[in-house]
Amino acid sequence: MVRYGVVKDKIQREIVLLKGNPCVWGKCTFCDYTDDNIFGDLSEALRVNHAALSLVSGIYGRLEVVNSGSVFELPNETLELIHKVSSEKNIHALYFEASWMYRSKIRALRQEFERQELFFKCGVETFDDDFRNNVMLKGIYIDHPRDIAEYFDSVCLLVGMLGQTREMVKRDIDILTTYFKMGCVNIFMENSTNIKADYDLIGWFKDTYGRMEDYPGIDCLWENTDFDVGSSN
Repeated sequence: MVRYGVVKDKIQREIVLLKGNPCVWGKCTFCDYTDDNIFGDLSEALRVNHAALSLVSGIYGRLEVVNSGSVFELPNETLELIHKVSSEKNIHALYFEASWMYRSKIRALRQEFERQELFFKCGVETFDDDFRNNVMLKGIYIDHPRDIAEYFDSVCLLVGMLGQTREMVKRDIDILTTYFKMGCVNIFMENSTNIKADYDLIGWFKDTYGRMEDYPGIDCLWENTDFDVGSSN
């Protein structure tokens, strides 16, 4: 498993894929990332995380940390190491992922990393409430996109699940570009779950929104390893 990479386009940054405790929610119908969580062997997880973070050079002064869940599910020892590495390598910006369920903890973590500017990403997947909660089973109930933007700088959208429509995707992109400084659009890839991809929708999205490659704050992952982490050696 590749756990260190460098994003050279748009927001240039280093990125590490770390091991954390199981996702606090863990009910999303399309997700099979749980195999990379910690299941009892904390020492092995700490070793893996230390090895990945030891590769951080500080080349861009920006570091993104991802794991199969939220930053708040990383071991305390790993959070301390992130803090140490960030200071030693002159990292001025950190990018973390967090579940909507952890929104009340974000302010405290910002204060803890007082020398770095923190940016938080939330896996909303879609702003269609019915599809998000009744098909994807995300458990994110909001009245308005501003509810998310109050806590998060960025959102992840998922495009290409069977059942999504062009109208839903158009609305999601409009909301992303209106309310958030940054974002990431993930193209759905079939995995070990029973969820199927809509390849016609994916093709339409590529034809219609390929221009998103020109949006400075929005990453578009056509493959889930486009950040050069997560793939097998």
